[in-house]
This record gives sequence, structure tokens and C-alpha cells, in this order.
Amino acid sequence: MQVEVSKERALELIDKVAVFFASRRMGAPALLFLESMRPLHFIGSQIMYFLSPFAGIIFKGEEFEEFAALLSDHENVQLLINRIDELDEKFNEEQRKLERIKRKKNWEKFKSFFKKKNKNNNGGKL
Repeated sequence: MQVEVSKERALELIDKVAVFFASRRMGAPALLFLESMRPLHFIGSQIMYFLSPFAGIIFKGEEFEEFAALLSDHENVQLLINRIDELDEKFNEEQRKLERIKRKKNWEKFKSFFKKKNKNNNGGKL
């Protein structure tokens, strides 16, 4: 049975999948998988039918068949890659800022520790 998916419906499903991966900080692994499987996107879409029992995590009912059908088109695969990348950047921007601040604070502690140690070892002379 051939499932037809409209362009609007394809964009909805792509967005749903992209949000799923990006919101769980799984954007990078998803992008790596999609990029590595790009030449085999049609075969990958067919394998999805085999994996349909596990699809209930993301999809409801007929959505999975629609998503598998839209992955057989190279343009849709590229749209999915772009959307995951965009959302991953958006969702994790705040987390990256916090991590950057934390690294900066740790670096300052590290530098001050060695400054104190040098002062003690050199009799206060640098």
C-alpha cells in the first residue's frame, strides 16, 4: 500500500520528529545517523516499517506510515536534518551558555590556585 503525504503534512511530521530529538538533547546523534544514512534513505524508509512496533514512542496511529513514506524522498530527509539542527541549537542554547559560564568559573579557580601555589613556593616572589 502506497501512502501519499501532502507537503503540509510532511512538514508537520518533520517538525514533530525534530522537536522530539532536539528537546531530549539527542539532536547530534540523530543528525549523525541521518547524514550517514543519506545515500540509503529509501532503504531506511522501508526498514522503518519493520520497526513499526517501536514507533509508538513518537507517533500515533497512521503517522508512522506517513513518516516512513516521506523519508523515501531526499528533499524531506534534508528538511528533517535542517529542522533538527535548527531546533537543537534553539533548545540547547541556554544550556550551552550555562556550561560556558561554568567552564569559565572553573578556569578562574584553576588559575587562582596556581597563583597562590606559586606565591607560597617562591616566597612571595614571582
